Amino acid sequence: MQAIIERIKAGAMWDFHGGIHPPENKTQSSHQPIREAGLPPELIIPVRQHAGPAGELLVQVGDRVKKGQPLTSWQGGRTVPVHASTSGTITAIGEQTVAHPSGLSDLCITLVPDGEESWCPRDPRPDYWHLERSELLARVQQAGIAGLGGAVFPTHSKLDGRGQRTEILIINGLECEPYITTDDRLMRDYAAEVIEGIRVLRHLLGPKLCLIGIEDNKPEAIAALTAAIGEHDQDIMVRVTPTKYPSGGAKQTIEILTGRQVPKGGRAVDIGIMVLNVATVFAIKRAIVEGEPLIERLVTLTGETFRQPGNVWVRLGTPVRWLLQRFELQPEAEQRVIMGGPMMGFTLPHARVPVVKATNCLLSPSRAELPPPGPEQACIRCSACADACPATLLPQELYWYSRAREYDKVEALNLFDCIECGACAWVCPSEIPLVQYYKIAKDDIRESRAEAEKAERAKARFEAKQARFEREKVAREARHASAAANRRQVLTEAAGGDDPVAAALARVKAKQSGLTTQGALPDGAPDNEAVIAARAARKREAEARRAAKLAEQGASAQSEVPSVNHDAASAQPTPAPASTESESGDDPEARKKAAVAAAIARAKAKKAASAQSEAPSANRDAAPVQPTPASTESESHDDPEARKKAAVAAAIARAKAKKAASAQSEAPSASRDAAPVQPTPASTESESHDDPEAHKKAAVAAAIARAKAKKAAMTQSNPTTADNEVGD
Repeated sequence: MQAIIERIKAGAMWDFHGGIHPPENKTQSSHQPIREAGLPPELIIPVRQHAGPAGELLVQVGDRVKKGQPLTSWQGGRTVPVHASTSGTITAIGEQTVAHPSGLSDLCITLVPDGEESWCPRDPRPDYWHLERSELLARVQQAGIAGLGGAVFPTHSKLDGRGQRTEILIINGLECEPYITTDDRLMRDYAAEVIEGIRVLRHLLGPKLCLIGIEDNKPEAIAALTAAIGEHDQDIMVRVTPTKYPSGGAKQTIEILTGRQVPKGGRAVDIGIMVLNVATVFAIKRAIVEGEPLIERLVTLTGETFRQPGNVWVRLGTPVRWLLQRFELQPEAEQRVIMGGPMMGFTLPHARVPVVKATNCLLSPSRAELPPPGPEQACIRCSACADACPATLLPQELYWYSRAREYDKVEALNLFDCIECGACAWVCPSEIPLVQYYKIAKDDIRESRAEAEKAERAKARFEAKQARFEREKVAREARHASAAANRRQVLTEAAGGDDPVAAALARVKAKQSGLTTQGALPDGAPDNEAVIAARAARKREAEARRAAKLAEQGASAQSEVPSVNHDAASAQPTPAPASTESESGDDPEARKKAAVAAAIARAKAKKAASAQSEAPSANRDAAPVQPTPASTESESHDDPEARKKAAVAAAIARAKAKKAASAQSEAPSASRDAAPVQPTPASTESESHDDPEAHKKAAVAAAIARAKAKKAAMTQSNPTTADNEVGD
């Protein structure tokens, strides 16, 4: 850097690629002295007039404010406040159209002046060399100063320089845009104040060299600044450059004066150079030395339709319509009003928009003076745009990809290095508005980046929230554990050293053990007699219910089938079988014998019937005898239906006898009071075998025994009935 400084002091000069020489048209306004625009009846002050976020409102509708009073806050990195341009009353706060190519609305404060011009308290510091760097930057921010050359980047943020040292400070007074003469008149009429502002910046930044760049078409400004510098500021040099557009661009100014190029995607401070506009330096001087915030700026009113063109001091927020009327605009049909110059300016949607910090010119040309652009035609690939581009880009390629919305390719072609100077569109023979395509592409890319950053911030906030929840959970659990330990310690000390938790657990275990061993035997074994007794009772009750159900089913089936021994069933029961039944109820052995006798009798009867059916002619000549069960079986053999019914009846009788015997064995006390009889199964069987009458009686006795068994089962299921029957 020192070598470059030595070459600059030796008078070296450089150039940049491309550039054009459009008609200057500066004499319309540069020869007129600076005037005051005056106080309009209403001021419309947008809350955001810089490249950055707007501050929060500090006023409400109905508030009375003083001149220079802040209307928005300035807390934050790139936040710049706005101030009241005069004293008056806030009458409205809402959306209004602002000076922007889109013609969209933004939040604005409407201020009605009271005409008193009463200032709020100010804090001038002409002894600025006693102020620290941080305090100087804070005063620049609080004064609401942003780059007045057109970019309106927050000046305090730019001066901070990312913590990097500034080797060369460049004051940009080139003002290459046609028609605009604000910097020229400012350097002519306020040269001493401009130099004083440079001294403030030199104290703040500490550069090794300060350069003031001026084009050779401004001889009066060159002379005024040279005289204002004097002999004591040897580190401040005025450098005169050839007239060429766009030499006023920051990167082009650096390249012309130092021969260095700003890296792609970088800033001038990255190579140790700081560039500030002349109007910005003038505003810094007023903010530090006089304590006045940025509430007005110099504006060029020019064009053939103005009767009184020139440069005027205009308060920020002044409506453009009032300003045009104030300086006698003589509009044509479909008159255009351009904010800015013909190269980088834009046509206003209407004249009610306010003057803002970026407004350096209001151009109102006639159609003959500045014809409107013709219809867009197809690109002829002449490469004139690439030859004129001062940033050494490929405008033709950028145009195609921007039109196709292939934004990844335009970024690869360094779209954001374009300074939107309009040189490519100026030389285009097809009159393609190339800069408009580039602006649209830049806006779309910025919007997509903002959405991606918003999503990333939301993700980061969510992850931070989850991490905070986890930390709070761990801390909460730790607090609970600590509190529990403290309570346990207190209880332990109160209990004389015993752990209360362990004691409580021991009591619970002892209680559970007591419930488990309740009803145990003396040796510790469990006493299950009650459970066994209850289970046996439930079992007996279930078996009694099953026996009764089977008895009922058997009786129902027997009533539907004709009895094989109907003659025996019609006979009267004799006391002997009854006594036998009673005995069987009294003695288990007797009961067993009776059951065996009945079974033998049934078997004998079945055998006799079978034998008789197999030998039908064996007794063909025998004398007739009384019908017996054997003869009845023979009859049933002759008839298949009768034989089937007899077999069913016999099967039912056998099942009934078996179930009745089982029921009697489980209820031995059903006929405890009956008189004992000792029949012998052998004699009974012998009698029934020798005599048909005895055989018949045996069958009857078996039937009676089955009936008695059924009755005994029913009695077992209802003990009360059994007692009544025994008593009877």
